[in-house]
Amino acid sequence: MNCLKSCVLIALVSVVALRSPPLSADSSERSGRDHWSFRPPVHIPPPEIEHAVWVRNAIDRFILAKIEAEDLLPSEQADVYTMVRRVSLELIGLPPSISDTDSVVNDPRPDAYERYVDRLFASPHYGERWARVWLDLARYADTNGYEKDRPRSIWPYRDWVIDALNADMPFSQFTVEQIAGDMLPAASLSQKIATGFHRNTMLNQEGGIDPEEDRFQQIVDRVGTTGMTWLGLTIACVQCHEHKYDPFPQREFYQLFALMNNADEVKLPLPDTDIAAQRASIKQQVEELKSEWKDKFPLAADDATEGAQLPVVQRRQLHFEQQFSIWREKAAAQARHWTILQPDTYQSNAATLTALEDGSLLVGGDATKRDAFEVKYKLHLSGITAMRLELMLHPTLPGGGPGREVIDVPGNFFLSHLQLSVFPDGVPNAAEQMVQMVRATGSVSKDKRSSANTIDSDPESVWTIGQQSGKPQSAVFELQQGITGETDSTLKLVIKHFHYYPASVGRFRVSVTSDPTPPESLVVPAPIESLLLVPAADLNEDQQASLQRYFLSVAPELAEAREIVEKLRKSQPSFPTTMVMQERLTQHTRTTHLHERGEFLKPGDRVQPGVPRVLPPFPEGASADRLGLGRWLADESNPLTARVAMNRHWAILFGRGLVSTTEDFGSRGAAPSHPGLLDWLATEFMRAGWSQKVMQRLMVTSAVYRQRARSSPELLHRDPQNVLLARASRSRVDAEIVRDIALTAAGLLNARLGGPSVFPPQPNEVTNFAYGRLAWKTDTGPDRYRRGLYTFSKRTAPYAGFSVFDAPSGEACSVRRERSNTPLQALTVMNDEVFVEAAQALARQVVRNSSQNINDRTARLFRTVLTRPPGPQEQNYMRAFLEDQLERFRSGQLQAVVVAGERFKRWDFAKKSHAWSSAQKCDVDVSADGQLKIKINDSDSRVTTELTAPAGQAVVRLRARFFQDAKPRLLWNSIDRPVAKSESKYSNSASFDAHPNEWKQYAVAIRSKSELTSLSFEPGSDGGGVEIDWIDLSYSHLPTLDTDVAELAAWTTLCRALLNLDETITKE
Repeated sequence: MNCLKSCVLIALVSVVALRSPPLSADSSERSGRDHWSFRPPVHIPPPEIEHAVWVRNAIDRFILAKIEAEDLLPSEQADVYTMVRRVSLELIGLPPSISDTDSVVNDPRPDAYERYVDRLFASPHYGERWARVWLDLARYADTNGYEKDRPRSIWPYRDWVIDALNADMPFSQFTVEQIAGDMLPAASLSQKIATGFHRNTMLNQEGGIDPEEDRFQQIVDRVGTTGMTWLGLTIACVQCHEHKYDPFPQREFYQLFALMNNADEVKLPLPDTDIAAQRASIKQQVEELKSEWKDKFPLAADDATEGAQLPVVQRRQLHFEQQFSIWREKAAAQARHWTILQPDTYQSNAATLTALEDGSLLVGGDATKRDAFEVKYKLHLSGITAMRLELMLHPTLPGGGPGREVIDVPGNFFLSHLQLSVFPDGVPNAAEQMVQMVRATGSVSKDKRSSANTIDSDPESVWTIGQQSGKPQSAVFELQQGITGETDSTLKLVIKHFHYYPASVGRFRVSVTSDPTPPESLVVPAPIESLLLVPAADLNEDQQASLQRYFLSVAPELAEAREIVEKLRKSQPSFPTTMVMQERLTQHTRTTHLHERGEFLKPGDRVQPGVPRVLPPFPEGASADRLGLGRWLADESNPLTARVAMNRHWAILFGRGLVSTTEDFGSRGAAPSHPGLLDWLATEFMRAGWSQKVMQRLMVTSAVYRQRARSSPELLHRDPQNVLLARASRSRVDAEIVRDIALTAAGLLNARLGGPSVFPPQPNEVTNFAYGRLAWKTDTGPDRYRRGLYTFSKRTAPYAGFSVFDAPSGEACSVRRERSNTPLQALTVMNDEVFVEAAQALARQVVRNSSQNINDRTARLFRTVLTRPPGPQEQNYMRAFLEDQLERFRSGQLQAVVVAGERFKRWDFAKKSHAWSSAQKCDVDVSADGQLKIKINDSDSRVTTELTAPAGQAVVRLRARFFQDAKPRLLWNSIDRPVAKSESKYSNSASFDAHPNEWKQYAVAIRSKSELTSLSFEPGSDGGGVEIDWIDLSYSHLPTLDTDVAELAAWTTLCRALLNLDETITKE
């Protein structure tokens, strides 16, 4: 249950609450401390019970004491098959194999079950199963959500969770690393990836969104998710007002908010040796090509008539020197001496400014619609006539820069206005003198949005470069009167960004000139422009080389060579990234305010970081930041963390939490059914070093867990909700496990761990229903059959096969999954492409690997799907079902090839219509919609086409209208090409019954042990003919089985029925 539902409930009953006089903050806190969940858990000894022989560990004593108090008895232990299947689905999310089951059943040792449990804990699939539980809390998904819902890369966080759970990372460490792994001393790559927990928030990229407002909403979500995940409290309700029932004033919500308000959301590149090697290789190639530019400078156009007697190398060198000299002379005539100013002080409204060694400022941090960068420079010269603003590239900027736009054109910017002023140093209270800029020339602009817009009077006009991002830009601003003065002074530049779209400049540098001639903006960087003013004879070797290198980078003669280098540079692969948190530097900390009614636009009083007063304070030595928050959550003095974690595990393993409201341990939540047991589990959890596996092992090896699920009428009447746990609970497995069970039984499951999310089969239309469309490119290789955990999750259009089984969308923290029962679930398992393929593969497995005895086959099939052996009645039912299906397929009532086929590939006749040959009185054509049309006017005619299809199963489908009763025939030729032997050719045919004078679809099965080479069609009627509206052939790459298609189809149908049984997808 999420906070929205809780708030709705609160709204409905708050009228009654408001009639009572409000409690003061102190009285509310005192009453809150008395609530059971806010008191420290106490490690009490397990109670004495009467039937001690039933007990296997301390858990059983707590449960049995309450059962005996109700004058009841626990249920019998379930049979071994049930226990093995139950615990396997519980711990690794996969059904046990027949051999694994038999190893437990046939093991005479008294601890055979416990040994099997330990093997499951050691399985790498354990982490996958329990990662899915945690990822629900973390609101994990592969897209950003909201309207655009674009893809994101955060799967490394999912893999971190799997690895951490497999390693049984202590829950305390598991907590700290996810809250603040980046802040740990010498944080490792893994610890930084762990902070992806709070990067799973949705990201709003709608047009016109204010990033600061979206960041506010993200932190609101982080506070609520933290409260629900670790504390089991509805803290999110305090965003707008005092909590109606729990002792949490609104200020404390924003104190928690402040703990998380100093983090930047960044993308962390991940090391990849293959990609690193490719990048290094490409970089080397680029440098080698650039080093050859001078030696391979193109010859002059009239080289054939001038200097032809010189060697080619000398002629190239001569032409290079000529062109370089011409360029240098022309550029020097336009150049001005620019003095690069070093920033003295700098600040912004939201972004962070970092000074680099070359005098430029790099912009980072928050991006907003309205921001101003104020930079002050010390001036030690007078007579300044112009200012130059260089916008430079940097690898940390989107698209390399020079701007900070992220979405539409990465690296673009929208610069609204420049303001320049000067004031003398050393003069107290000296007034600023505004400096008017009268003319602006920029290196590039988009449409009419040039650099001149930054000095006009229109507040809505901007300078932007559009698709020219990724290249350095510059603009020169001529001053109206110039800056004069004999004393040192300070120049203040304000760069304003006021635009509906947040995209400031990303790196900039300022220089000034005293040249009296009006300057023009050159693309030439300021250091190069300064060198152009130095006489050639006065340049040293390094300066001359710098000028030549720059000339080679712009020379028109080398345009093609530079294009080759640029394409090569762009071809280098990027490192994979993941979304992480990164704490800001101390000098860039954000301030936090209490927002009136939770509204972003209504900030009120400033608040300091802190934790709720009703709970213990920060541990000794902990800082008031994210790291302190993580340590506070994981501290043993916190009364909630261990209780909430153990209750969540208990709810998953036993079907119901000891506190049934797993998301709410507050005063409106349910009281614990077994308070002593909950406290014992919490304290034992901490005593066990916060080991989740140790506590889960206690639970699944208890006598309580091993009970059978069947209930007596009396027990069902007295305890319908199974609060006393006098029996096991039955519940359907999670959505992803429903699919995993089918793939495992079929032998199709790809058990590879980790990696990017995959795209199993589903209709393309599913992800197109939402506004932010996503092309669903179904995987065709092994990734098609990965575990459900790895399926790509789009928030606005989740994977349909999981949604129907109540999987969350990842839009909010999900503490527990709802359980619905609808016809759609049965229809999905029966008809979804993945389940159909699983049934087909399972049928082939049975036919190929089992004995010929039908009872042996059905028994093995039953055990493969359901673990336990079938009973006699179930055997009889399966045999009768098979016989009925086989009769229907052989009689032609059902299309056997369609049912039994798997991964069929279609041969497109329409695209190869020219390959058809025919006798007279036949017409072959392709319609406007791409369908092959055939008309045969004579029964003696035949149409033939060549094709290439592998040996195996195939089916020909056509829609035709016969002129009279007919027995049409399909004829096909095949060829066997054995190695080192002569080829063997074969001819085969098949007839089928036609219905005259009506359009009807027909399907004809083909089985061939050799490669198909041609296909022919004969109408087969006397004096009649046929019209064919369309025809196609589909063939399978699967090996030919020694059984007929009808039998395989019957087994496939039985497999589909077994996979759709309630027992198959239920934990008994």
